[in-house]
Amino acid sequence: MSAAQAQRRITKAVPQILFVCVHNAGRSQMAAALAEHRSAHRVHVRSAGSAPAGQINPRVGEVLAERGIDLHTAYPKPLSDSVVRAADVIVTMGCGDACPIFSGKRYEDWDVADPAGQPIEVVRDIRYDIQSRVTALLRQILD
Repeated sequence: MSAAQAQRRITKAVPQILFVCVHNAGRSQMAAALAEHRSAHRVHVRSAGSAPAGQINPRVGEVLAERGIDLHTAYPKPLSDSVVRAADVIVTMGCGDACPIFSGKRYEDWDVADPAGQPIEVVRDIRYDIQSRVTALLRQILD
């Protein structure tokens, strides 16, 4: 579907946001889940990683479950040109130079701590940080 959207064979009814980090196991998954939850499906959300991990960080799933968000069907996905081309907004979180840059796209780089190996209290703080950034981004896109 992302390839068809990138080639304009399928039109988008709502804006599309792509969240990217290295492993797609923590920050980008958290941001995507929070954006999906807070937007009431008024945006299409994807996440990807430049070097995807084998599974999502269990602490990330735990702190999202505290907010009623279930990550059981989510999994780390690889970053591809077609996913980037299909997105309207690309938010990177520590993926370095691995994210391809295409003209006409809106890019944001969020300096967000990595939850890998962190205790639950720190991962909650990361959730609060990402949640406030997601809320501000959604206001910009949807208002």
